[in-house]
Amino acid sequence: MKLLGYWRSSAAYRVRIALNIKGVDVEHQSIHLVKAGGEQHQADYAALNPQELVPTLIEGDDELALSQSLAIIEYLDEVYPEPPLLPQDVKDKAIVRAMALAIACEIHPLNNLRVLQYLSGPAGLDEAAKSAWYHHWIHSGFSALETQLATYAGRYCFGDTVTLADLCLIPQVYNAKRFNVALSAYPHIERIYDNCLQLDAFIQASPEQQADAS
Repeated sequence: MKLLGYWRSSAAYRVRIALNIKGVDVEHQSIHLVKAGGEQHQADYAALNPQELVPTLIEGDDELALSQSLAIIEYLDEVYPEPPLLPQDVKDKAIVRAMALAIACEIHPLNNLRVLQYLSGPAGLDEAAKSAWYHHWIHSGFSALETQLATYAGRYCFGDTVTLADLCLIPQVYNAKRFNVALSAYPHIERIYDNCLQLDAFIQASPEQQADAS
């Protein structure tokens, strides 16, 4: 099994955490998102992942090339069911998925690299305007999530067991901190982030621990 990703990619970060939790050995291959105009746009990679995004999970002799981090994580959760990343109860499972999707589908896409590159490129925004865009959407998403966490969180996003929601939250908080977003208004988010970063699976998946970190 091989994971094609990039050290600072939030989506690849999620999958690395899942692999660590599951104890799955995987070969990591770096796809540099900036160098040479972005290696994700090269023809050989685009043939594997037509969206030209990371990560891509390769299993077998290119038998399976799976994109989209949440699809990859749920695939891993089914193939390697212990420990589970989703609750067994159908309602609880839906709640966890909703929190994960709020991050992966509502917050992250507005602030990922290709959007920021477009804002500072074709859209012509200066750094201050780009930063304001980033901060606005983080606060909008985190404010709603903080309200949900007030109901469902324990040590982690949903009670005291790590779930898919935590795998999505921690990379997003990492990025928010990198872009100097003040998080004091989100005590549940900050507490969960601190708790997760005490776990080896999260520590070893962190961007600075990756071989391609620079």
